[in-house]
Amino acid sequence: MYQELINKKKKLAVIGLGYVGLPIALEFAKKISVIGFDINAQRIELMKNCIDPSKELEKESFNNCDIEFTNSLDTLREANFFIVAVPTPVDKHNVPDLIPVQKASETIGKVIKKGDYVVYESTVYPGCTEEDCLPIIETLSGLKMGDDFKLGYSPERINPGDKAHTLSSIVKVVSSCDEESLETVAKVYELVVKAGVHKASSIKVAEAAKIIENTQRDLNIALMNELSIIFDKMNINTFEVLEAAGTKWNFLKFQPGLVGGHCIGVDPYYLTYKSNKLGYDAQVILAGRFINDGMAAHVAKKVLQHIIQNNGDVKNAKVLVMGATFKENVSDIRNSKVADVIKELQSYSLQVHVTDPHANSDELHHEYGFKLTQNLTDNYDAVIITVPHIAYLDMNDNDFASITKPNGIIADVKGVYRGKIASRKYWSL
Repeated sequence: MYQELINKKKKLAVIGLGYVGLPIALEFAKKISVIGFDINAQRIELMKNCIDPSKELEKESFNNCDIEFTNSLDTLREANFFIVAVPTPVDKHNVPDLIPVQKASETIGKVIKKGDYVVYESTVYPGCTEEDCLPIIETLSGLKMGDDFKLGYSPERINPGDKAHTLSSIVKVVSSCDEESLETVAKVYELVVKAGVHKASSIKVAEAAKIIENTQRDLNIALMNELSIIFDKMNINTFEVLEAAGTKWNFLKFQPGLVGGHCIGVDPYYLTYKSNKLGYDAQVILAGRFINDGMAAHVAKKVLQHIIQNNGDVKNAKVLVMGATFKENVSDIRNSKVADVIKELQSYSLQVHVTDPHANSDELHHEYGFKLTQNLTDNYDAVIITVPHIAYLDMNDNDFASITKPNGIIADVKGVYRGKIASRKYWSL
């Protein structure tokens, strides 16, 4: 398989061309022949014109790539090595939504042939690839794993907005259904991952490794968030405490903040869901999720308290929220906890204006019911910097004073303006 891919006698296909799939497809396309498959025809047309619908990659990223973008099953059948990179979200009850990965498995079941390879990159709970996805492929194809095709798992490590930790520079965990196919999967990924690969002993181990990467971060941030709530009651600035504690060589430098997006705020629920199915109710993990999911309400409450104390006229008070995406310097609004902050503020009858240099106003309205504000006023009762985009970092004390009332508050969620605001009340987590 490996040599035939190198010689372009066989093709590799990436199914799902979002934040994870498109960078992978383009990297492979610089070395071998690639088919980029996505069910969204509009996205396919954009990529055919060298435009990344996710706004992460520049047009130059498409240069010198041997890739065909398609939503045709007939074209997909030409591939022999399939990589699945579709989303794995949770529903409104925080239960894993496996529909995208199940649909991708159905697609593979319709096109797979004897001798082919299938590698999943979508984040799932341990066992999902073999217990939920594999049966779909085998049923639709009539083929059997091991005898007729090979199955593997290699967790994605794409970090949106991060230009330093890219696909090629991060060690890639790989796994497969047997030793022989593991060697092939490893060699294929080594084509594009300069940092090398780590061979996991089983598919379940690789799945578990991915799920705990984000669960660990979630728990550490939850600790910082809980500390910030405690320190706020003591009138101590959390970021000053973290700076002092950070002088110890083995102190882990996490910070408080809103935890959204489609990884850290989602993946732990996959693990606790599977744990529950096995008869164990996870406690520490869910406690962390409870803290992090409650931070939007905490921020909104602090702003409301200030307005009540300094204005009193809550129904006529106005709040500016700066940043609507799930993290800084990206356009992705999926599972943005800023939406929860806005919802909380509006529940108190506050007038809320929102700005963001990266987010799409129509997408925000479709997903969350609010649009971006085009014209700012000069009399906000509060400004909340929820997402510290680079475009905001040049603002100074005078800039904030020019858009707020004299008794207004600057609520700086991530503490990026600490020590820079003098003319208005300042608060951070």
